[in-house]
Amino acid sequence: MTVLIDPPNWPGPRGLMWSHLVSDVSLDELHTFALRLGAPARAFDRDHYDVPETAHALAVELGAEAVSSRELLRRLMAAGLRRRKPHLTPR
Repeated sequence: MTVLIDPPNWPGPRGLMWSHLVSDVSLDELHTFALRLGAPARAFDRDHYDVPETAHALAVELGAEAVSSRELLRRLMAAGLRRRKPHLTPR
């Protein structure tokens, strides 16, 4: 299992800083880990879960590997699991 989490560097709801939780193996692995973490389904966004700073330590305790945001993105892309937002072209 290789689930990765970056530092809580992203401002978000409720005045908290947020991390991204990804798998560099499969989305099934990511969803299974997120259930163990207690992340709600609404926290999933295309290829990652948004995780509040209050859950970062627990994610690491459960086995997520703490990496930089750059390393997280590099490994997500290398695994072929990156799903970008579709770009809308003006008509």
